[in-house]
Amino acid sequence: MATQNAAMLHKIAVVDEVKTRIGTASASIVSEYRGLTVSELAELRTALAAVGGDYKIFKNTLVRRAIDGGDYQPLAEYLNGPSALTFVDGDVSAVAKILRDFARSNPLLVIKGGLADGSLLSSSDLAALADLPPRDVLLARLAGALAAPMQQMAGLLQALPRNLAYGISALIEQREAGGEKLPEPVAEAAPVAEAAEASEAAEASEAAEAAPVENSDDTSTVVEVSDEITIETPAGEAPVEAEAPAEETSEAPSEAPSE
Repeated sequence: MATQNAAMLHKIAVVDEVKTRIGTASASIVSEYRGLTVSELAELRTALAAVGGDYKIFKNTLVRRAIDGGDYQPLAEYLNGPSALTFVDGDVSAVAKILRDFARSNPLLVIKGGLADGSLLSSSDLAALADLPPRDVLLARLAGALAAPMQQMAGLLQALPRNLAYGISALIEQREAGGEKLPEPVAEAAPVAEAAEASEAAEASEAAEAAPVENSDDTSTVVEVSDEITIETPAGEAPVEAEAPAEETSEAPSEAPSE
C-alpha cells in the first residue's frame, strides 16, 4: 500500500514538473533515444546544457497527462516510443543544431518535432532552424541591414551640396566657352553706406568738440562798492554806486538846572 502511494505521489510530481517546464520553456523538442547508452546520453546532456537546453526522459503517459487539454496538446502526436523532452531556455536554433549534429554521429537519436511559441514544429522545421546562425549573429546582421540605408542616405545628403556646386561651375564654364558674357557680381551697397554714415558721424563729433563756448546774454556782472555792499547789474549797464549811509548824530537835551 505504501509503495502504491509513493508511486502515485511520484507520478503527480512528474506531471507537475512537466507542466511547469513546458510552460516556462521557450520551446520543447521531442526526440527518441532508443538504443543510446548512458554515456552517450550524458554527453548529449552536457552539450545541450552549454546552449540552454535540458534533456529529460519521461514516460509518454505522464507527459500526455500534463499537456492534456492545454496549449501544448499538439505535442502529443510525437509521443510514440521511448521519448525524451528537451526544454529550451534560450536560442532554439542553437539547441536544434546540437541535436542535429549529435544525431549525425549517433543515428539512434531521432528528432521527431517540437513546439515553440504555440507553433508546432516538424523535424524538417527543426533542421531548418539548425542551419540558422546564432541569435547574436542574426541580430548583428539585422542591425547592419537597418543601418546600411541610413548610411547611404547620409552619404547622399552630404554629396548633394558638393554635386550642386560642381554642376553650377560646369554650367558657367560651358556658357562662357560658348561666348556668352555673364554679368559681374554686384557688391552689396549696404556696407559702403554704413561706412559713410559712420564717417559723417565722426566728423560732426570732432566739429562739436572744436567750437568755442559763447557766454549767454543772461550773464550778470558783480560790482563791488564801498562798505562791502555789492549790487548785481545786468551785463552792458553801468554799475550803480551805492552811497554810504550818513552817520546820525544825536545830542542829548540839556536839562534846565533846578532851582
